Amino acid sequence: MANDFDRAATMPVERVARTLAAHALSRNGEGDMASAAEAVDALWPDHADAALAVLRTLREPSGRTLAVGDGAVWDRMIRAAIEDETISES
Repeated sequence: MANDFDRAATMPVERVARTLAAHALSRNGEGDMASAAEAVDALWPDHADAALAVLRTLREPSGRTLAVGDGAVWDRMIRAAIEDETISES
């Protein structure tokens, strides 16, 4: 059921960019910061291009992804996530 899903408060590109920034900065990833939250808030835009590249890569679903869902729906959802970023830049 579609209504069972929580709706994210941020666009997919921002969420991926924040994850990439956190991974680069945090001790839990490749960084050395014990608490990277404030740095991530400031630096996630620097990772937006990489995040967009990740989303573009995801346009092609894996065989496992196709085995459990509709490839056309997947494609539309990923493209919408990419378009969200394009719209926000306007």
